[in-house]
Amino acid sequence: QVQVVESGGGLVQPGGSLRLSCAASGFTWAHYAIGWFRQAPGKEREGVSCISTSEGGIYYAASVKGRFTISRDNAKTMVFLQMDSLETEDTAVYYCAAGHLDSGAFGSWGQGTQVTVSS
Repeated sequence: QVQVVESGGGLVQPGGSLRLSCAASGFTWAHYAIGWFRQAPGKEREGVSCISTSEGGIYYAASVKGRFTISRDNAKTMVFLQMDSLETEDTAVYYCAAGHLDSGAFGSWGQGTQVTVSS
């Protein structure tokens, strides 16, 4: 059973940094995509970034490009989202999701971790 668990959220001031972690298990690591999504109060869920567990394949939403960096640790089957220069608009619940590349969809989701950017 595919499982993903997020950690690393918290409260940070504008301009600060946080690093989110996503621990994945229950599937063969290769040929998957791991994505970060977020949902702010009163807004729809949006894609933030995703990475292929194989070579290449990184995506960033325009709103975070240049500020967020996604990376993976194949040995630990983990994906990280380094978030720098955080803005109040980044406040949201952040979710990690996994999906097999052939499926074209993220079928397994974590419970989410709260990120609050406030002074």
